[in-house]
Amino acid sequence: MQLVVARVGRAHGIKGEVTVEVRTDEPELRLGPGAVLATDPASAGPLTIETGRVHSGRLLLRFEGVRDRNGAEALRNTLLIAEVDPDAKPEDPDEYYDHQLMDLDVILEDGTEVGRITEISHLPSQDLFVVERADGTEVLIPFVEEIVVDIDLEKQRAVIDPPPGLIDDRAEIASSRDADNASGDTENSSGDAESTSAGDEA
Repeated sequence: MQLVVARVGRAHGIKGEVTVEVRTDEPELRLGPGAVLATDPASAGPLTIETGRVHSGRLLLRFEGVRDRNGAEALRNTLLIAEVDPDAKPEDPDEYYDHQLMDLDVILEDGTEVGRITEISHLPSQDLFVVERADGTEVLIPFVEEIVVDIDLEKQRAVIDPPPGLIDDRAEIASSRDADNASGDTENSSGDAESTSAGDEA
């Protein structure tokens, strides 16, 4: 099975190094020296990693045969693809490969269906599930233990306990405003809604 493990960014320096956007939880395994990676577009590869190092929090790679800035810049936006055993699992029991999480049903703890995972977005601060709902809309679920309380690969589902507003923010805000209008305390309600929103984004 082939999985995208990184995307090549801009050239770094003049000796052929490139920055990479890592898309794997095991960069030391997938992006170590000697690793041979397929590419998208295919015409750019395969590429063999010669060296790797971390600089200012970013992973820098140099590939065999790429010796100058022009060669490195020509690889920009190329996807790096590793061959992975579909039955393999990460060493950490709390980690998962992207392909294991794709298409899982997302439900609340009470069994309410939320949608289906269609994409895993890897951000510098955290990973996000892109969940498609029955009506075709999408919702982003942070993959953190406070929200994703259980991953059951056998039952093909992810159980979540979202904070108010994460799943249906507009509905939450509307109901909060209605409650405030009834109590005559609109200002506090607005503050609560904004605070919930900001907390969800963080």
